[in-house]
Amino acid sequence: MRWSGSLTGSVLVGAVLVGTAPVGSVPVGSVGAAVLAPGSPGAAVRAADAQDEAPWVWPTGSRIVERGWEAPADDYAAGHRGIDVAASIGTPAVAVASGTVSFAGSVAGRGVVSIDHGGGLVSTLDSVDPSVSTGDEVDQGSTVGTVSVGHCPASAPCLHLGARVDGRYVDPLPYLPAAEWPVLLPDDAWPG
Repeated sequence: MRWSGSLTGSVLVGAVLVGTAPVGSVPVGSVGAAVLAPGSPGAAVRAADAQDEAPWVWPTGSRIVERGWEAPADDYAAGHRGIDVAASIGTPAVAVASGTVSFAGSVAGRGVVSIDHGGGLVSTLDSVDPSVSTGDEVDQGSTVGTVSVGHCPASAPCLHLGARVDGRYVDPLPYLPAAEWPVLLPDDAWPG
């Protein structure tokens, strides 16, 4: 089997379809469990629909998810409370939506920017060198810092994007336009 291109369709992640479901209602596991083509049985949403309805923008120029959401068993259990977006060190990091910076500083030696978008929704960018301060109003797409080393190592840099609704971590992927997902093809379907 070989990887090719990017997917435009629905994506099944950890046996649950990711798309335009209401916030917090999509309990997903690891990225890459399976891929559903548009029109396949069980493909309830299309990537085009997700793009039209996505309230957030990607925090960097990349739409490549290096590591997906891994729901913890409970509030204190291990998991991955966000997604890691591929990004080079020094890449500008932008506000995923308009709001007020609720935190900009260091947490455990890593730069973090959290933005309150109202209605109990907060996004967090980790690891960044903040260019904003707590209390600043930011517009969607405005630069809030640059990607730095911390959550991911320098050898494989990324930006961690987290989302919370009323203080509880949720999968940020349903808020974003469609990701660029690799497509696994059988050897006999490989065009090259």
